[in-house]
Amino acid sequence: MQANLYALGAIALWASLASLGVSLTHIPPFLLTGIALIIGSVPAWPFVLRDPSQWRIPLRTLALGVYGLFAYHFLLFIALRHAPPVEANLVNYLWPLFIVVLSPVVLPGVALRLPHVLAALLGFGGAAIAIAGGRELSGTLAWGYLPALAAAFIWATYSLMTKRVAAFPTTAIGLFGLVSGVLSLLCHGVLEPSVALQPRDWGLLAVLGLGPLGASFFMWDKALKLGDARHIGILSYITPLASTALLILVSGRTFTWSIALATAMIISAAVMGMRAR
Repeated sequence: MQANLYALGAIALWASLASLGVSLTHIPPFLLTGIALIIGSVPAWPFVLRDPSQWRIPLRTLALGVYGLFAYHFLLFIALRHAPPVEANLVNYLWPLFIVVLSPVVLPGVALRLPHVLAALLGFGGAAIAIAGGRELSGTLAWGYLPALAAAFIWATYSLMTKRVAAFPTTAIGLFGLVSGVLSLLCHGVLEPSVALQPRDWGLLAVLGLGPLGASFFMWDKALKLGDARHIGILSYITPLASTALLILVSGRTFTWSIALATAMIISAAVMGMRAR
């Protein structure tokens, strides 16, 4: 129950991630990712100042954290800019299904069964319908779906691999965010034009950093440490429904049949995968 509560807290915050990302599409993606992740690391600072050993973790563990936080969010923000946001968001939310399906591959002692395979096919079918609906909307097959799919794979494998590395304190998530944020800002300085941020931008970045790119990571890590990754994966399918509804509201889109069917198929896939013991 405690693991589920932590997971639900992270999920509630992630429901606003795509909407905030769309509201900040005028900010270069490396700059957006960097500032938000550094802000998100701030809650860990007081604990580390009291006990610096909490950030003394193996390099392999730090590399995994950067892989998860930096690569995932950069690819997600790219996807939201280069594909219809609602459909790209649905493709990104294949990551809970990836957690269920990849658990037998990554975690020892977990078996892959036929229902897992059927769940994967159903989930990918839902993603295909989302992409087809976005194609009808834009008139072309947007390449932004590829980074959305890659982001889903990265977040799922990161979440599972945290159970394969040496145990680390949850406050180390702050180090993951800080290093990832600095790396993002370095990439911004080299690869992107400089921009002037307005007070509204800073306000949205603070909300993004402290919520979906901050507190959510700490709660997600606690959930993974305390619970079954497959159970948490199914709970995560609350996110695409809430996130898609909020994104439709923010973007002014209508809730089309393709979005409804894709959402139903992806959530059904997760339920099927979860029931396969």
